[in-house]
Amino acid sequence: MTAEHILVQDQDGVRTVTLNRPDKRNALTVAMYEAMAKAVSTAEDDGVGALLFQGSGGFFTGGNDIMDFVANPPTGDDSAVFRFLFAIATTKVPLVVAVEGQAVGVGTTMLLHCDFVYATRDARFHVPFIDLGLVPEAASSILMPRVLGTRRAARMLLLGEPLGAEEAFEAGLVTALAADAGSLRDTALGTARALAAKPRNALRQSKALMKADEAEILATMRKEGAVFAQCLRSPEAMAAFQAFLAKGKR
Repeated sequence: MTAEHILVQDQDGVRTVTLNRPDKRNALTVAMYEAMAKAVSTAEDDGVGALLFQGSGGFFTGGNDIMDFVANPPTGDDSAVFRFLFAIATTKVPLVVAVEGQAVGVGTTMLLHCDFVYATRDARFHVPFIDLGLVPEAASSILMPRVLGTRRAARMLLLGEPLGAEEAFEAGLVTALAADAGSLRDTALGTARALAAKPRNALRQSKALMKADEAEILATMRKEGAVFAQCLRSPEAMAAFQAFLAKGKR
């Protein structure tokens, strides 16, 4: 199963989803969200034992492709962005992520829904929503304070400060750090394969029991989404997008 910028491979019970747009730092388009949403939502029925997300070209993802995002803004639960977010929040299949380099926007917030997160020591986690005139998404407004603590969450969500790999590991966002890209891939894949080898039903039911707050998470996603949509149409967001795009052309 392959999309232009999302590569999906099933092997040994593991579905590996690779963000493959390295020339754009794996910035996400609607088409990429569509492919990722499908990869996650079909995993359980396809008998997948674990899902592994990774990036190519030395990046995890630079976040949303701004031009594509402005041209195709998410408009509701049926949009590709929200179908992907709902999928990672509700899947019973364990989620493993290998983060190399930048993890911007949803590249960081999606990690809050994942079971194992491995990162290289040069990884950086950045959620500059407010700088773009927007608000948090993916239920990060409640999950980030729970995982990182209120003070760190405020630094990231309100000030827009990036978090380095060491601090992310110390705070509990990252499971373990890898010395380099090679060991990162080996470690993440090893965990995914170990999960896929477990008794499938017991593993999925155990994960579901650990996600007892699913209804709250989905309700928060919808609440954030409504405010996000309002902000997206605001003059300050338009000005921020224009400034961002102008900076990129220099």
